[in-house]
Amino acid sequence: MPIYDKQDYPTVDVRHFLEPGPVVLVSSAHKGETDIMTMGWHMIMEFSPALVGCIISPANHSHELVRRSGECVINVPTIELANQMVDIGNSTGTRIDKFKEFGLTAHTGNIVHAPMIGECFASFECRLAKDDMIDELGFFVWEVVKAHVDQTVTAPKTLHYRGRGEFMVAGDSLDLSARFKPEVL
Repeated sequence: MPIYDKQDYPTVDVRHFLEPGPVVLVSSAHKGETDIMTMGWHMIMEFSPALVGCIISPANHSHELVRRSGECVINVPTIELANQMVDIGNSTGTRIDKFKEFGLTAHTGNIVHAPMIGECFASFECRLAKDDMIDELGFFVWEVVKAHVDQTVTAPKTLHYRGRGEFMVAGDSLDLSARFKPEVL
């Protein structure tokens, strides 16, 4: 096992190592208007009910759509959507229809009015669970009320943001289930 020779590092860049989970595409809808935003920061907050926390800046067009509707869909893309994912993040839904512009298919959800993205292997329909940190921090807490996953995708090559326009591709798995003790979670 190596002993690492660590050097001082700028604290503003620690996200390069600590970004959680895959980059996702958050789709939203309110009063006939839809949008998609790219999100690199989110976290699981509880297992049952399934709660997901995330920051959505008021500067982002999706902020008002999800705030007013109280709903969204968190869609998980794979590497095949890398270019669209970056382009979605570099554009605003105030000027374009992102579904049309980026060739994505909107599917109707079972519970929420926000559309699912057909080209993503997983889509999680969400309702706003807590709104007390939105004004101060832009922090939304969502309850996943319906989950849709293509279970034939066994090793999804998801993208993980490392900062400064760099992404890491996940996909390999390490099975430590024989050693794992879920009761300590």
